[in-house]
Amino acid sequence: MTTTTKPATPVAAAPGRRIGPAALALRQGRLEITQFLRSRESVVFTLGFPVIMILIFAAIFNDEIAPGVSYTQYFITGMIATGLMTVSFQNLGIWIPIERDRGVLKRYRGTPMPRWVWFAGKVLMVVAIGIAETAVLLAVSVALFDLDLPATAAKWLTFGWVAVLGVTACTLCGIAISSLARTARSGSAVVTPVALVLQFISGVFFVFTELPSWMQQVAALFPLKWMCQGLRSVFLPESFGGREPGGSFELDRVALVLALWCVIGLVLCLTTFRWTTKRDG
Repeated sequence: MTTTTKPATPVAAAPGRRIGPAALALRQGRLEITQFLRSRESVVFTLGFPVIMILIFAAIFNDEIAPGVSYTQYFITGMIATGLMTVSFQNLGIWIPIERDRGVLKRYRGTPMPRWVWFAGKVLMVVAIGIAETAVLLAVSVALFDLDLPATAAKWLTFGWVAVLGVTACTLCGIAISSLARTARSGSAVVTPVALVLQFISGVFFVFTELPSWMQQVAALFPLKWMCQGLRSVFLPESFGGREPGGSFELDRVALVLALWCVIGLVLCLTTFRWTTKRDG
């Protein structure tokens, strides 16, 4: 997926006016969100695709996969995780090469604005769009497919930290993988296959324990599998934990793996991120 919107211009303060770090970050975040909303293709794909997938799969598969658990309920939890991965990992991995190829990042680096402000703007955009997308998915799922929202504060808390750790890890990995794309057009070719493969092997489209064991082992190396598992603990009955590979939802391991990927993603960002294309030097 590519976008043809006009590249964003770095935020700047009026001459002689001093703006605090928080205000700078908020301005850049507002700019990034505005740029996203101006691209109808991005909005439709990011917010609409997960809903369309739920509608399609719910119409095809309506059997129970466990007592009191329908396939649709299982699939919805996976699509919430996929939606969070899409707005962070996939979209950043595609958009950043476009900005780099157009020279936006090079011009930004030449301004006196601190570089961290640009990253903060991307993070704020991911958070805002991720919240909106999750709210849309939950509203559709509750209205059309009788999904039960978490009934306790503990489950909402679990939902919160799984989403935060998952989005953080995926955002950092999205920024890191953007450096693999040589041109703006190659960003989608680099990122999209990775995202699709992870969805198929991480228990989004199929019940995870019904996948080949080698596929489960590969998926366990990446964040999406653990995001899905953590969200299943929130939206599915406690008894379904017995269907997980470890015999429970293993929330402690979910937290550990996602936190580890946050560290890995940060290291990759710091060591691989490029402000210019290779031809610019």
